[in-house]
Amino acid sequence: MIRKAVVLAAGRGTRMGALTEELPKPMLELEDKPMLEHIVTRLKSAGIAEILLVVGYRRELIERHFRAFAGVRFVVQDKTEGTAAAVALGREFIGDEPFVLTFGDIICSAANYTGIAQMQQVRDAAAVIGVKYVDDPFQGAAVYADETGLVSKIVEKPMRGTSTTRWNSAGLYAFAPIVFDEIERVPKSPRGEYEITSAVEQMIEGHRPVCMFEMLGAWRDVGRPEDLALALEALNS
Repeated sequence: MIRKAVVLAAGRGTRMGALTEELPKPMLELEDKPMLEHIVTRLKSAGIAEILLVVGYRRELIERHFRAFAGVRFVVQDKTEGTAAAVALGREFIGDEPFVLTFGDIICSAANYTGIAQMQQVRDAAAVIGVKYVDDPFQGAAVYADETGLVSKIVEKPMRGTSTTRWNSAGLYAFAPIVFDEIERVPKSPRGEYEITSAVEQMIEGHRPVCMFEMLGAWRDVGRPEDLALALEALNS
């Protein structure tokens, strides 16, 4: 059973405008609790005992709020160099165990944490990618897989109308610890960042098993102010 998770919560969330001038996006409230607290609580209800929060912008607010939460630890991302760089900060915390990775602005049901963790264990996968079925995955990452769910390709931010898959990466992963070795070899992307999807692509190229997991129930990526109301719906569905 997977017992550890890493949650990336270092960003400000510039698309939120004035809402994040003094507050990191994961601390925006839904039902009188920070969005990040809902994520932490759901991870714990799914059997995740130890959680590492990768913090940065206004980190003192996150650390103060979660200091009394059992099993929650923090690591600081001083430089925003991409998701792979952020995950790499968790290597000592994770050790040689598999783990769940998610983001501080992704709202989904606890069943998804349980399901993706179980798939990683059952299939002994190097990585499992949570996906949602969409009309066109141009805003995220297009995930190509066969009928067994084995992933053959990921295309980050494909041009609209060019994808022949409708599976979109949904900001939830389960990894074997081998991912940290892959991260060490990740080159900078065209955006000038080290991307976790690049590490996954290297696994695929190295013929390591990478699977997809279809996300269950409501899901919301909170990127803009209007997403807060939709996240509230996802929280209660």
